[in-house]
Amino acid sequence: MHGIVFILGLTLLGGCWEKRVKHLSDVEFDHYYALRPFMDEDMRKTYLQLKTEDERNALLKEQGLWDQFYKYDAEEREMIVLGKVEPGWTKDKVLMSWGAPYDKRKVTGRQATRSEILVYRFEGHDTDEDGKVDSHLVWEQNSATEYKAQTLFRKEVLLDDDRVQEIVLKDGWS
Repeated sequence: MHGIVFILGLTLLGGCWEKRVKHLSDVEFDHYYALRPFMDEDMRKTYLQLKTEDERNALLKEQGLWDQFYKYDAEEREMIVLGKVEPGWTKDKVLMSWGAPYDKRKVTGRQATRSEILVYRFEGHDTDEDGKVDSHLVWEQNSATEYKAQTLFRKEVLLDDDRVQEIVLKDGWS
């Protein structure tokens, strides 16, 4: 399994070439999804059309993306894959974990050179026996899972100079 927070269901993928994601090994799947925010559509297409894991890994190394994920130790990479974003994380780690935000806005009046809020929408799924939602997905436009969501909520990530200062959970999407 690729973690409790599954960034994007395979059924949500658009192009035919993206169906090749299901052929990736678990390790490839993890680093591909972590690095997707840093790839344009052509790069993703090229990556998924390569025949072997060695070819795909070589492409990531050639494009300078490999080290962006593998510079972190195994424990940190696992936290990224599981979506366990925490204060102190860099913006890049947040993007690797949750993908591109639904919205972002600049913040003024803080003791930082640059402050911004990244807004992420989530869908809560699968309640446990106590009625608590025990898994969630980062929402993506045209999601095939939204209609199944038992709860909708958002997380607002406050960044000062590209470091997470605070994560605020809010009900609903507006």
